[in-house]
Amino acid sequence: MKIVHIVESLDVGGLEHTVLALAQAQHARGHSVVIICLWRRGALAAQAVAAGLAVQCCDKQAGLDLKALKALRGMLRQAAPNVAHTHNAMAHYYTALAALGLGLARLVSTRHGMGSRQLGARRERLYRLALHRTDAAVSVCSAARARYVRHGVMPQAKAVVVPNGIELSRFVPRSDQRTAQLRSELGLPAQAVLFGSVGRLHEAKRQRLLLQGLRRLLDAGVSAAMVIVGEGDQRAALENEINELGLQRHARLLGARRDVHELLSGMDVFVLPSRTEGYSLALVEACASALPIIATQVGGNAEIVAHDLTGLLVPRDDLDALTQAMARLAGNPPLRLLLGQAARAWALREGSLDTMAERYLALYQHGHMPALQGAA
Repeated sequence: MKIVHIVESLDVGGLEHTVLALAQAQHARGHSVVIICLWRRGALAAQAVAAGLAVQCCDKQAGLDLKALKALRGMLRQAAPNVAHTHNAMAHYYTALAALGLGLARLVSTRHGMGSRQLGARRERLYRLALHRTDAAVSVCSAARARYVRHGVMPQAKAVVVPNGIELSRFVPRSDQRTAQLRSELGLPAQAVLFGSVGRLHEAKRQRLLLQGLRRLLDAGVSAAMVIVGEGDQRAALENEINELGLQRHARLLGARRDVHELLSGMDVFVLPSRTEGYSLALVEACASALPIIATQVGGNAEIVAHDLTGLLVPRDDLDALTQAMARLAGNPPLRLLLGQAARAWALREGSLDTMAERYLALYQHGHMPALQGAA
């Protein structure tokens, strides 16, 4: 099968990593795969080429760029794909327009988040128009699909769900030995229950609540510590929060790391207090690492975390509920073990890159995928 993926760029990001991983999995299965970037190639392009994938670029400029549109049309004509698979709104409406009259066998759109806050914006209107010439409109979680259908962005008959997946072989179950080692490496208290979180340092991720919850645990006599992995514009604010709360011995901001899978294997509990989420691959990675999870009940989180089965769900922006959940898991090692084992079982069943690739292949060929099993 000839498959073309169209993205805005291959810059470093969650969407881009997912598209690259999917393209590599498809290439490994013997399919011919090309990635077309609208704006620029991006930092991940070299990795794609090294994996045997063709990467092309339209060099799009700001605004309506007819030259880029013509370039995209030429690339599509040359590739003659069985499937053109676009990722997010702009890539899709540019592709739908460029492909007019080319006789594409199948055009598939994936939206990788919950969509912009203003679903009536110009970009969304153009996306709606493009869906008239689209075979399937994919969301990465049921919550996103429901939102798009509710707001008239996706027609219900074309709206399907294919959750993103990860390369599970990189993630091993957490261990007490690894946790002890990580606490020692970071200079954290030797017996502390180690909470951890991964994500960009942004107000929407609400990492400040993690630090406030940690302070409450310590004040209640619970031996606990916190590591936060990621970088972003909230670093200075979080550093100030650590100092103001007196958490210098108990909290670490680790920045952007390439060894996230190793860090996860050294945590006791994974916490994601976000105000908003789509389908969080950080949660899937935590599940693959056999970590019990505390997450806010927003976006697609409940499709990954089953309350009292693989983790605990709490309302967003609720420091009391978050702290109570942290205290519950801190004081109950057997429960942490049970939740973590169930989380890993879910990841092995539903969260793999292979599962995602198989679902997309079925969608390309037949217009439907194997049924989703849910978080439990």
